[in-house]
Amino acid sequence: MTAARWTPIYLSAAAILGAVLATLLLTAPKKDGAIDWFAPMITGGWMAWTLPVALFFFSIACLLVLFTILAIRFPETPRVGILRIETTRGDRLFITLLGSAFINLAWLFFAGPPLTGAMILCLFYAAAVFALV
Repeated sequence: MTAARWTPIYLSAAAILGAVLATLLLTAPKKDGAIDWFAPMITGGWMAWTLPVALFFFSIACLLVLFTILAIRFPETPRVGILRIETTRGDRLFITLLGSAFINLAWLFFAGPPLTGAMILCLFYAAAVFALV
């Protein structure tokens, strides 16, 4: 496929994800005209579906869509990194997400909220995994 044929695919994926994000933001609970970040999106639900939780899962969905398109457009070549195992882009994403979960849990245990510092650590960790693994 030529590069010009991929443009509609990129634009379609961006439009669909943009529509989902707009829907999330428009259906978020509001208080005094502003988004109430920590109000439940599903009243009486079994899980605390707040806007930050929904945005977290939306971000993971965006990463999965992006990595799927990249895997189709630019086939992956496994490489051996610092862990001495062959990994593909998807493997490195999984290692990054799993490691980031543990970083956030450790941060909550040792430092407590907010998780801003943990997020910064996760970004450095992700950069290291994708560069070194």
